[in-house]
Amino acid sequence: MKYIDEFRDPALARRLLEDITRRSTRPVQFMEFCGGHTHAIFKFGLRQMLPPTVRLSSGPGCPVCVTSATDLDRAIALAGVPDAILATFGDMVRVPGSRGSLQEARSRGADVRVVYSTLDALQIARQNPDRPVIFLGVGFETTAPTVAAAVLQAEEEDISNFYVFSVHKLTPPATRAILDAGEVRLSGIIGPGHVTTIIGADAWRFLPDDYGMPCVVAGFEPLDILRTVAMLVEMAEEGRPAVRNAYGRSVRAEGNRTALKIMYRVFEVGVADWRGFGPIPDSGLVLREEYTHRDATRVFPVEIAPPAAEPKGCRCGEVLRGVVEPPECPLFRRVCSPRTPVGPCMVSAEGACAAYYQYGEET
Repeated sequence: MKYIDEFRDPALARRLLEDITRRSTRPVQFMEFCGGHTHAIFKFGLRQMLPPTVRLSSGPGCPVCVTSATDLDRAIALAGVPDAILATFGDMVRVPGSRGSLQEARSRGADVRVVYSTLDALQIARQNPDRPVIFLGVGFETTAPTVAAAVLQAEEEDISNFYVFSVHKLTPPATRAILDAGEVRLSGIIGPGHVTTIIGADAWRFLPDDYGMPCVVAGFEPLDILRTVAMLVEMAEEGRPAVRNAYGRSVRAEGNRTALKIMYRVFEVGVADWRGFGPIPDSGLVLREEYTHRDATRVFPVEIAPPAAEPKGCRCGEVLRGVVEPPECPLFRRVCSPRTPVGPCMVSAEGACAAYYQYGEET
């Protein structure tokens, strides 16, 4: 309870809001990259508390949402490899590809299993030595080191039937892509807390250096986010962009060097296909040459049809880029809901559409 009280102190929240209101003299728009931040902002009603000069918008920080339809189609095809077991996290099962989902593949007989960690998938491989076990590796820099560790463990134990289909993505290149596209006018970035615990606050130096854009790394409690907004407002008003850290209890400037060392021992940087963006250079993690015998896409070169168009009317890609908010999509609530999702932004627990739907904000 002490921890919760410390980061949800109403008196301190009032002081922070008063400070933000006093300092903010011109309109600004800050984007939170992380879907976890989006849900926290909506859950605690932070948008409604801020002055009208401060606007928050959601970004592409939902790894399930930004997994491309092509990669999902390939995962579904891999689930159809004879005797294969495909293991993945829960949200991925319901995300639509071009022609169905992993859940529908399972209903047709594919052995698709939901796991809570990469080590669960590794245990499935131990228990089924005569069957290929393919782990669908989805996530940002937060989860990639755990997948790398599982690959190294499989090597150490000589678990020859464990494979990875890596669709891991790196967050800074996507932020660059948003800024380079110029579709949204931003005044600052709320840096993702969990990701930055791994990559370090210094990884965001390019924002003030290359774009004149302030960035503050935030935690997930209400006061974390309000402090972050206060810092961003201060820098925007003074015209002195920098990278600041409002999540010092978890984030260091250099990040987690041990996790990064493990991640880059197994993976190297390559192109990644992002839903709503298309291919972004140097934004993905692919298995290094010495681990290609673990690469499911090389060991099982499945054929997939060219991806179909996105569902008619679905604006998930624009939501991910911050161009529109979910209520601007003609399918939102009318056709697309958590029970009958059309796009991944409504499926994932970190999706912006799911946040708007759950907490009821329309505009």
